Amino acid sequence: MNELPLLSALVAVPLIGAVVVASIRRERADVARWTALGFSGLVAVIAALVAIGFDYAEGAPWLQFTESYAWVEAWDLNLSWGVDGIALLMVLLTVGLTPIAMLAAWRDLDAVKRSVPAFFALILALEAAMLATFLASNVLLFYFFFEAMLVPMYFLIGSYGTGPKKQYAAVKFFLYSLLGGLFMLVAVISLWVNNGGVFDWQTLVDTEPMAAGTLQNWLFLGFFIAFAIKAPFFPFHTWLPDAGGAAPAAVAALLVGVMDKIGTFAILRYCLPLFPDATQTFAPWIIGMSVIGVVYAAFVAIGQTDLKRLVAYTSIAHFGFIGLGIFAFTQASATGAVLYMFNHGLATGLLFIVVGFLAIRRGSAQIADYGGAAKTLPVLAGIFLFAGLASLSLPGTAPFISEFLVLFGAFTGNEPVAVVATLGIILAAAYVIWMYQRTMQGDRNPALDKVPAMKRDLTVREKALVAPLVIAILGFGLFPQPLIDAVEPAVDNTLLFISGSPEDLPAAEGVTNE
Repeated sequence: MNELPLLSALVAVPLIGAVVVASIRRERADVARWTALGFSGLVAVIAALVAIGFDYAEGAPWLQFTESYAWVEAWDLNLSWGVDGIALLMVLLTVGLTPIAMLAAWRDLDAVKRSVPAFFALILALEAAMLATFLASNVLLFYFFFEAMLVPMYFLIGSYGTGPKKQYAAVKFFLYSLLGGLFMLVAVISLWVNNGGVFDWQTLVDTEPMAAGTLQNWLFLGFFIAFAIKAPFFPFHTWLPDAGGAAPAAVAALLVGVMDKIGTFAILRYCLPLFPDATQTFAPWIIGMSVIGVVYAAFVAIGQTDLKRLVAYTSIAHFGFIGLGIFAFTQASATGAVLYMFNHGLATGLLFIVVGFLAIRRGSAQIADYGGAAKTLPVLAGIFLFAGLASLSLPGTAPFISEFLVLFGAFTGNEPVAVVATLGIILAAAYVIWMYQRTMQGDRNPALDKVPAMKRDLTVREKALVAPLVIAILGFGLFPQPLIDAVEPAVDNTLLFISGSPEDLPAAEGVTNE
């Protein structure tokens, strides 16, 4: 199975699907929907084949299913792909959430004069770009798709979003991300110049890291700023509440559930192995930023009046935990950070989708427009509560083991920081319970009785699309070992650069498609 170009197919199939769906006439909206869902399903099947064929054993090659094709021969640039355990989880998260997001937005465009084929084509293009960033094993190739994904997301927010500030939110998202990408571009070029014209990630990893000092520090910052904006970490976070609040809920689920994870994934893939000394130099500052982000975002979330903005701020707090886990430099904390990336995508994706169900029914995401909604929407209210409890890492749900490992690992190295971070758990309980209380419980808002849709509980389609997320959150909450087995070897390989023993890395995989 490793001889098949599965990783190339993971990128090519959704791109082809985007072109096919975009070519469908606007009047044939249902054809566009089903065609897009079919292509997304095919991508999920290919990803499943990769997961089945992946070698999870200790000592297995770091990158697997590697492929390399000539791109620009004059500069020795190749289209190079490879997947490790961390990337595998992100790929599975992407291919799982994308069709669910499509189903969640299945009829949302019926009431607006927007092209349905274009909407679903943009989602497929976004899926292709996100998968490419997780699979790229060439630094310049990664940068290309890191920037390319901005285009479909910009149009999904600006053209299909809601609210009077959707254009402002789309432009702010684009400019923030583009600015971070420019820092990274300068660092990529400098890295190429100072490493003999090499862009291949595996070659860079196998080469002795550049000497510690000013150059490594500046290169680290060039990469890190781009990734911190994408994540986003405090204080680079200000674009997310606007973008998350303006985007359609299904698109916001992909934005916060998957796209933001590219920032933290890239820190693990590029910053730690390529700039280990600079990583350790800046780690105390980044840990401080992360802990401030946990507490600050939680307090701000409590005061939000818009459901989608509230969920966006909760994600900023969660990314603080991920940053703490990465830069604590222990196996437990780093493993917890990777699991947090995956499990947060499940929980927050579900929360955004349920919020979308509410907003479509009520015609508003303002918390004040609800109150007592559970009386006519008991199933939706139950899923809403479950998603909220999962997002605050309730024991028995998947995010719990992630948060536990992050805090456990951080305690072993920096107890005061870990103690402050635990305050975020208390605040999370406050904003989740208060959000649920104000929308679903208490005295019923009389205005809800004037909206017929607020008397329609979850449909069969809606139940079918949330069921996989509920099952996954419960399943991985009760039995997280498969996720741990997948990511631990890659985490160990990454931390070897911080411990100063990269010579212990497993040999590179021998199967390469030229």
